[in-house]
Amino acid sequence: MVTNQVQHTTSSVTVSASVEECYEVGIDVEAYPEWVEGLQSASIESVDSDGNPATVRFEAEGLGRRSSYLLAYDLSGAPHELAWSLVEGDLTREIEGRYRFHDLTGEEPEPVTEVDYELSIDLAVPLPGFVKRRAEDKIVSSALRRFKQRVESRPE
Repeated sequence: MVTNQVQHTTSSVTVSASVEECYEVGIDVEAYPEWVEGLQSASIESVDSDGNPATVRFEAEGLGRRSSYLLAYDLSGAPHELAWSLVEGDLTREIEGRYRFHDLTGEEPEPVTEVDYELSIDLAVPLPGFVKRRAEDKIVSSALRRFKQRVESRPE
């Protein structure tokens, strides 16, 4: 069965860093090609009144195809949430995602943050539901693993 129903894939990881440090990595979109698998380029097309990314154009490669898409960023939940949604894309009808950062430090001497990642992608080409879910799961798990590496490898 081929489906275009939009479903969200979510996953979490614990990171040895503060909420603010996690947010800084999330908002540094121009550095994404350095650590996001398959992403060829990221360029900020517009900024908000604070100079933060408002719209960003991405060029990605996956499954042997190149894709271009423009995302709008919602930073209203900063520094605890960073969200984005599709403005336009050549192979996508919808992209919605968000990072949520939860402080778990408690009694720990060093900061600890739980990072939740939620992603929903609807392609212009219909795919079987299980193929779409498997691709989203792979994207989310890879993104979280690399996000954690990126945050934890930053110099103090």
